[in-house]
Amino acid sequence: MPHEEGTKVRVHYRGTLEDGTEFDSSTGSDPLEFTLGESQVIPGFESAVTGLAVGEKTEVTIAPDEAYGPYHDEAIQVVPITAFAQDPYEGGVVQLLGPNGEQLAATITKIAEDDVTLDFNHPLAGKVLTFEIELVEVVAE
Repeated sequence: MPHEEGTKVRVHYRGTLEDGTEFDSSTGSDPLEFTLGESQVIPGFESAVTGLAVGEKTEVTIAPDEAYGPYHDEAIQVVPITAFAQDPYEGGVVQLLGPNGEQLAATITKIAEDDVTLDFNHPLAGKVLTFEIELVEVVAE
């Protein structure tokens, strides 16, 4: 029987990319705790957990539209290197304020002589994700 929205659960998981590279795991730490229906995890992950019984395991492959969305080329911006108070470095993540005052994260993907390329896409955007999930506990229904 599927768990209802508002149910708090704890799960262990392992997330991998299509090439088998692990990008996240709860191994060696406490289980991930979240409440169903509160958008605390990606939709495909939540859907996989909804039908599990305590102690049950599943493996699910999640398309980008049920994960972190598609990759958007228009989320790439080039800014002057002078916009940085400290020396930027490739792979670094910067926090910026959006036009409405919201916090935005961008990854520095390229540094040229005068410019820095920022990618505002989520690092897992456009990627197919596979999760091994085990429902460890239903905390509250």
